[in-house]
Amino acid sequence: MRTPYDSELQDRLIRYAAVDTQSDENSPTQPSTPCQLDLSRMLVAELEAMGASDVKLTDYGVVLATVPGNTAGPVMGLCAHVDTAPQFNATGVKPRVIQGYNGGDITFPDAPARRLGPDISPHLENCVGHDLITASGNTLLGGDDKAGVAIIMTAAKHLLDNPDVPHGEIRLAFTPDEEIGRGVDARLPADMACDFAYTFDGSKPGEVEHETFSADRGIVTVTGVSIHPGWAKDKLVNATHLAARILETLPQSTMTPETTSGAEGFIHATDITGDAAQVRIGFIIRDFEREGLAQKGAILRAVCDAIALTEPRAEITCEITPQYRNMRYWLENDMTPVYLAHAAVRDAGLEPISVPIRGGTDGSRLTEMGLPCPNIFTGMQEIHGPLEWISVQDMGKATEVALRLVQRAVLAE
Repeated sequence: MRTPYDSELQDRLIRYAAVDTQSDENSPTQPSTPCQLDLSRMLVAELEAMGASDVKLTDYGVVLATVPGNTAGPVMGLCAHVDTAPQFNATGVKPRVIQGYNGGDITFPDAPARRLGPDISPHLENCVGHDLITASGNTLLGGDDKAGVAIIMTAAKHLLDNPDVPHGEIRLAFTPDEEIGRGVDARLPADMACDFAYTFDGSKPGEVEHETFSADRGIVTVTGVSIHPGWAKDKLVNATHLAARILETLPQSTMTPETTSGAEGFIHATDITGDAAQVRIGFIIRDFEREGLAQKGAILRAVCDAIALTEPRAEITCEITPQYRNMRYWLENDMTPVYLAHAAVRDAGLEPISVPIRGGTDGSRLTEMGLPCPNIFTGMQEIHGPLEWISVQDMGKATEVALRLVQRAVLAE
């Protein structure tokens, strides 16, 4: 079913997706890549043009703005991230619209061998007749989370253009570096200055998520002994061989993303760089419970220690750092923001879906830092890869939910 917001949402997502905003976890800067600020500055200009208040780009790369309230009520925050995932090419994105999807296979002009259909992405079956947006085959689309940005911007403009819609003060935040776990600066909760917030960074229509993975980042560094291979007998310690043994010793048939589902966590080797002298392996460690997360970190350390014992001339280090924690630990103490979202989803004609998500959002960190922040759907599908797509009409439903939500918050006051 088409919504009054479809045209604006389509235009916004196409414009935003064409801007390269890929983050880089190996960069020490904040934001991690300067290109993210290209979209952030675009949003600042658009927010000022639509009449939002207190618009600014912070020195830590977050766009903040206010939709002034017109009635008494709590201060609500709406949040989305501008960066796209580093896992796949995001340079030169060419968004395209498939009007009135007919239910068949979708092909890609820049990658004719690629194919997308309901057998690959089952939600397509629910989107016959919808207008879909995809990339051209060689890049991701970036709907994660530029769809969320487009939804929040569209909802904000509607509220500013229609002052008769009752709502309290609404704080907007567009963050960088969510995909690398660095989107929430320690100053952000205070700068948002709201009672509770919502990220629009979910997938299936109806989703209201209040339980996420807990997450740690692991960095294993293997330092061998480098020497010319012609004189290497009994002297060379090849770091690549030791790194391969670490990966081979870690669980293979269990505890990896491709072998787990539901409430199961994993240890995932995300990247490996280096040479015979030194190798660096990046890992993400995920579990819904703190205890499970700690156990998986202990497994990674134990494997590194065991391989190190086999070659005392090498140095193997394993550094594990926290990223975010399951927002359930805090939200379960006061589920009011979750129940408000459930009611708003029903107001929009959908049935709320609340299941643990095998991922995390900026809301995970915000909630942990004292700002309750569940996650709401956008419609994004097959994210972080070349088959990514989204229905404009699903985005329209998410916009309806956002607008119902701000009214619900006033009624609940």
